Amino acid sequence: MTTARTGYSAGELTVHRSPAELNKITKALRNAGRRIVFVPTMGALHEGHRELIRHARRAPGSVVPVVSIFVNPLQFGPNEDLDRYPRPLEADLTACREEGVELAFVPGVEDMYPQGAQVTVQPGELGSKLEGAVREGHFGGVLTVVAKLFHIVAPDVAFFGEKDYQQLVLIKRMVRDLDFPVHVVGVPTVREPDGLALSSRNAYLSPEQRAKAPVLYRALQAGASVSAQGPEAVLAAARAVLDQEPALEVEYLELTDSDLGPPRVGEPGRLLVAARLGTTRLIDNVPVAL
Repeated sequence: MTTARTGYSAGELTVHRSPAELNKITKALRNAGRRIVFVPTMGALHEGHRELIRHARRAPGSVVPVVSIFVNPLQFGPNEDLDRYPRPLEADLTACREEGVELAFVPGVEDMYPQGAQVTVQPGELGSKLEGAVREGHFGGVLTVVAKLFHIVAPDVAFFGEKDYQQLVLIKRMVRDLDFPVHVVGVPTVREPDGLALSSRNAYLSPEQRAKAPVLYRALQAGASVSAQGPEAVLAAARAVLDQEPALEVEYLELTDSDLGPPRVGEPGRLLVAARLGTTRLIDNVPVAL
């Protein structure tokens, strides 16, 4: 299927910068009976992103896989890594081609925020906890850009990794509370063989730090393994493993229910951790059956 009027060719990757242009294409495809499946990213694509794309391509129906690549300045604090965040665009587009992506949306800041961002989406009380307590304003930036991307791409289904679990919960709440016509799907975290959760920021780790980083996952596993003993045992077991690595600066270790509220015995839970190794900040989480 080739649509010269829209610049779209089925089965081939086409790259678009204009929000209006991409929106015109996806709406035409939906009107033709295609399903738009969407993976939003900040680029620096790794195996975790590829797995999201594979999940999208396996969605039922005649799907059109769309990936956005945009480093969103609204979700970075003044002392965070916006300027040095990796931006290997050509390698990212190669990965998209290899995974069968048909539309890549690669806007610039001026395309997404031509007049700035005076009106934003506020995340509510949950946005100030866990990650939000450490990264003030982060989730307001995340939800604002995701809301804009949902309007531009007009997806039927959107896929997000569970590694950023709080982000996933907040996006699902935004979709529910603001009546976005999109189904949000969480995909389990993809890990290195030693358990380290894949992240674009892992590239910041020195070889020595990289060898120590899997302690986060070992701690989470230790906590989950004693879940039958209750919440206090879960946290104690995880903390004992984290304390074995003096180079690790733990920011939080929390046990919650699956919606990030207080843990409830007999209900699915989530064990979450954030820590620094040197200047690199790492987060991870695992499901826990209390």
